[in-house]
Amino acid sequence: MNTLSKRRVALGAFFFFVGLCFASWAARIPDIQSKFDLSEGQLGTLLLFLPLGSVIGLPIAGWAVHQFGSRTVVMFGAFAYAMTLPLIGLAPTTWLLIPVLIVYGMLGNVMNISLNTQALGLEDEMGKSILASFHGLWSLAGFSGAGLGALMIFLGLSPAQHYGVVMVISITIILSAQRYIIKDKKVSESGGGLVLKKPDALLMRISLIAFLGMMAEGCMFDWSGVYFKKVIQSDPSLIALGYVAFMGTMAAGRFITDKVAARYTKVEVIQVSGILIFIGLSLAVIFPTVLMATIGFLLVGLGVASIIPLSYSIAGRSKLYTPSVALALVSTISFFGFLLGPPMIGFIAELFNLKVSFGLIALAGLGITVLSSIRKAVFLIPIKSSPNRAK
Repeated sequence: MNTLSKRRVALGAFFFFVGLCFASWAARIPDIQSKFDLSEGQLGTLLLFLPLGSVIGLPIAGWAVHQFGSRTVVMFGAFAYAMTLPLIGLAPTTWLLIPVLIVYGMLGNVMNISLNTQALGLEDEMGKSILASFHGLWSLAGFSGAGLGALMIFLGLSPAQHYGVVMVISITIILSAQRYIIKDKKVSESGGGLVLKKPDALLMRISLIAFLGMMAEGCMFDWSGVYFKKVIQSDPSLIALGYVAFMGTMAAGRFITDKVAARYTKVEVIQVSGILIFIGLSLAVIFPTVLMATIGFLLVGLGVASIIPLSYSIAGRSKLYTPSVALALVSTISFFGFLLGPPMIGFIAELFNLKVSFGLIALAGLGITVLSSIRKAVFLIPIKSSPNRAK
């Protein structure tokens, strides 16, 4: 195995560990709701704080990668991220859980920006599109994390014990792969200060598409288990089925995104992805049975698969900003989808029901298709493809 291949495997291992940690948190959300006896509205409020931390951390992450290099930030963030997870399960009250979720969200996006910056650099060296495959590993880890969560529940382990097991696995991965995470060259060009800047028109359009994609993704991460429990009223052993279905097709979709986008165009892939999200969530709302909801969530996972990888791939080639700063700009806006989506579902469910909430999120899929189809608008410009990357 040559050096580039070893670096690709090692970087993929880091993406996998981050996905495993996040999925482990998401798999036990129904247990945390039961632990603190939270209503849907109260759970929605609690879920607000992790993406809030993500948004707070994004400008800092972009600046840190620019100033210190992505390797330094990857290594610091990796250990901190792995060791913060058990604190979520150990928190005895919601008031202590809130600051832990904020810190966890901040660290998650420290890893997000630094790892994607490493991936874009490796992609340049290899001369081919590989970014989506890394996101596929993240999603595969989410699928694995959901399965591990089901096993932990079956064994009767508490969230704290479950998260402790994941921490040990994560640290093992970090220590095994860290030697191949390269130290980047010092970036000297402009556009790398603390990321509080306004994106240009292209980045704004990409950000809005990613915003809607992240809203749908956050809905599935945080509420799929609750939807199967409260709306589908499935057998307890099947509560995680919707989440597993979503994560499975999301992972598979990301492994084929690079090839599909190369054969067609990234715009066309994004257009179809939005339609799949809309159809999938509509099926789950109109036909609230285990079978139809599972099929619907499979379609949503396939639709969500390409949105973030393709958005990041385009953003990372910005001519105005360095890759880390461009990624942070797009992520800062897109993560407001993660920020608003899950709690919005809780609030709307409190007023109406979860079916109404999921129906509204289905419209985000149509929004993605419309935004990627409009060629001219007052403040948006077409998503253009560079010869090598943004096809």
